[in-house]
Amino acid sequence: MRVKVCGVTSLQQLHAIDEAGADFVGMIFYHKSPRFAPKTLQGVDVKKAKLKSYKVGVFVNAAYDEVMTQIDLFGLDMVQLHGNETPYQCEKISNYIQVIKAFRITEFDHVEWKIKDFYADSDLFLFDSGITAEGEGAYGGTGRKFNWSRLKGLQIGKPYFLSGGISPTDTEALQIFKQDIVAKDLFAVDVNSKFEIEPGIKNIELVSNFIKSVKQ
Repeated sequence: MRVKVCGVTSLQQLHAIDEAGADFVGMIFYHKSPRFAPKTLQGVDVKKAKLKSYKVGVFVNAAYDEVMTQIDLFGLDMVQLHGNETPYQCEKISNYIQVIKAFRITEFDHVEWKIKDFYADSDLFLFDSGITAEGEGAYGGTGRKFNWSRLKGLQIGKPYFLSGGISPTDTEALQIFKQDIVAKDLFAVDVNSKFEIEPGIKNIELVSNFIKSVKQ
């Protein structure tokens, strides 16, 4: 199983997570996030970093020009659109780089209806929790658990990342989830806040042990 570690904010941790075996490293370009990458990372350093992992830039309702600028500055390999982007916006960016379209799924959403218009205009999907404990809209990194049962039995028909409060103790639950028909299209798991010492600073030992466990 592939693993994406999101919310990376330091060059040292970028290399450490890569060496731990992550397949994707995510950097957040959402200004309101406590893990806002450009605050602590220089694009030129990230761009020239020799990594085995794919570099993913996470954007929330960002303008096209901003996304294109950060792709170039940081040498991004993929873009994750985590806001309310339209299929047209996804298509425009996907003409240049691979696009992961994230969906924040609430208990009230019809999953298949929510994703139906994005098949042609994005390369991969990502499913995340959509409501914080306070009931407000969330854009990821909240640590709130995504109710995986919302996906069970579905035929997604497109590779997807499973996200939303995945913790170091979820390896067994992930193995169980993989037995469901919906896991046929499971491409990777996406981890973030449950592996942190503080926002943006990962516990590398936890990350490394999790990666080893899920890849067995």
